Amino acid sequence: MAIWFKPFTLEELNERTKMGIGTALGMEFTEIGDDYLIATMPVDDRTRQPFGILHGGANVVLAETIASVGAGRSIDRTKYRGVGLEINANHLAPAKDGFVTGVGRPIHIGKTTQVWDIRITNAEGRLSCISRCTMAILETPGRG
Repeated sequence: MAIWFKPFTLEELNERTKMGIGTALGMEFTEIGDDYLIATMPVDDRTRQPFGILHGGANVVLAETIASVGAGRSIDRTKYRGVGLEINANHLAPAKDGFVTGVGRPIHIGKTTQVWDIRITNAEGRLSCISRCTMAILETPGRG
């Protein structure tokens, strides 16, 4: 059974991502499942650190973007909003070129918090980063 509050398309997700850091880093959502989202990000001059591998902070931005979008799409956005509360990341293997792919799934969807697991693989399919992001679910300002 799908976790999403209402149906949405990849086009909607990618249009919304254009409004911030997602565009600057070249992120693109590529798949919507019943309980997951997949997004990619290029490993290029925008996202590499000085030693020529993907910057760990870029992994974190990809992970939080996936979790934020997932949280936002699983709640009634006319009443609530999801904001990042905490994120951690373990960087396991480098990514040097191509794209990294993040798969985000909720571990917990509650009334006031959500916890998302995001697994990022490099171009060779090797697990590059594991991240956990906790989202706070807040009432939309001006509602009661």
